[in-house]
Amino acid sequence: MENNPPRYNQGVELYVNPLVASTEYFCQRSENELIETGEKQKEYIKRKENELQHITPNKMFRWSNESRLVPHMVLVSGVPGVGKTTLMQKIVYDWVKGDLYQRFSFVFFFKFRELNRWDKVSLETLILHHYPYLWQQLGNILQDPEKLLFIFDGLDESNHLLNFTSCHLCSDPKQSEHWSQIVVNLVRKSLLNGCSVLMTSRLTRLAPTNCMVFQRIIEMIGFHSEEQQIYFDNFFRDPELAEKAFTYVRQNDTLYTFCYLPSYCWIICTVLSRSFQTTSSDQQVSLLPRTVTQLFAIFVANILSNHSPEKSGAQKLLQSMGWMAEHGVMNHRIVFDGRDLESFHVDNKSKLLSSFLMESEEPVSYSFLHLTVQEFFSAFVHYADYSPEKLQKSLEEAESNDYGHYEMFLRFLCGLSDASTRSLLTGYMDRKADQTSGDVITWLKKSIIEEPKMKESVFKKQSLLRTFFYLFETQNKVLVQESLKTLRRLDLCGVHMSALGCAVLAFILENCTNIFDLNLSKCSIDSNRLERLAPTLKKIVILR
Repeated sequence: MENNPPRYNQGVELYVNPLVASTEYFCQRSENELIETGEKQKEYIKRKENELQHITPNKMFRWSNESRLVPHMVLVSGVPGVGKTTLMQKIVYDWVKGDLYQRFSFVFFFKFRELNRWDKVSLETLILHHYPYLWQQLGNILQDPEKLLFIFDGLDESNHLLNFTSCHLCSDPKQSEHWSQIVVNLVRKSLLNGCSVLMTSRLTRLAPTNCMVFQRIIEMIGFHSEEQQIYFDNFFRDPELAEKAFTYVRQNDTLYTFCYLPSYCWIICTVLSRSFQTTSSDQQVSLLPRTVTQLFAIFVANILSNHSPEKSGAQKLLQSMGWMAEHGVMNHRIVFDGRDLESFHVDNKSKLLSSFLMESEEPVSYSFLHLTVQEFFSAFVHYADYSPEKLQKSLEEAESNDYGHYEMFLRFLCGLSDASTRSLLTGYMDRKADQTSGDVITWLKKSIIEEPKMKESVFKKQSLLRTFFYLFETQNKVLVQESLKTLRRLDLCGVHMSALGCAVLAFILENCTNIFDLNLSKCSIDSNRLERLAPTLKKIVILR
């Protein structure tokens, strides 16, 4: 069984159940899935608390009120890093121990990224390739499909768009078909009718997919604050240190917003454990992140300091790996193969490579520890290997996309324009990194709407708010003042203002002293967020 937990969970002892709920909320999303879920997660849960049907792992195949039946075909969705794969591995682990789903005699675990290597193949061949010790029993095993569970992990990593409305039928486990047709026919019950299928996918892959064939569609929403606290306790083991770290996160809207993700919890805990264990108070403060860019810069710097004493060799690897990451972000790719590594001159023999890339076998493929790690490197490479032509091309590509796909890339790009943030990675930057910074700041200034009209669309207002996020990542107060010096009126009426959005707006208002007219009506700002904004609202003459 391929059920090794991802390294960021540090084994079963760190596992904490995230919230899993029956919902179709994902169908309505178009923004960057990580950001949108992070910013809306807490209020979404609060608003839907009584409507959501919470589902624990042992209830996925129990009676469904939505479909009015006991489901056999279940789809689990969620953003990158929310724990979909880990949940599947935990289900297999508990099944092997005898704690879960003992009505299944066999559980077959497949990853879409590994299915991609096949073309035409039979179901029997697929099973025997992964479980060759079953060759004598397989014929009898498949005669009793009600006792079989097939897990297909990572639909978003499939090279083929699965058409669940296809009329092409395959009912014989010995019949060779394209592997995608085998998966489709298992889900449609044409093949091994009576078996159960559990599939996972990122949210963005579901938009073009007809999911009605699934009898239960559930979403992994992530951790409540209680689960976050448990995760911190499990990670640090020292109650005092765990409380100190979690208190710092709670007081930082940027970190706390993304702490609903298990993978983010691991990254944040890893960074804070190093920071709080530093004896020098000045150095400790410098290692406490305030922005997402600083969080990942410290995270990468820690890995490099621990695993790469020679900066010259590491810099070359970071550059080649960065360009591969950038290519992936710009072309919507998260899985790479040996040809990609060769094309971008990534040394696959480097011991440092495994600190940032995960390797899968059969066939060999690579992916970054987390999508956001890939997005960080895609921005970092422009500072590590300066090319004005490539930077301009990437900025133009990012500007042309209105769906938030490049949101984290742009935040990191702007965040690294700050010299103090870049200093965390001193020795790995291009000598012309300052020129990259200048180009990014020039682009940022041009993208700012200096005089937003009072009757502009919500889309334009959201675009302006995104620009505020970029300014926030720079932590450049002078840049805020210069970029917004002609801004007199600010209309955000009707724009959803999350806790993080309010923190960003507070940063803008603190450093932009010329705004006298502010419209925050219909922004759904609760008392806690209003309290966060209160100190900066005193100087506003007209507040609506």
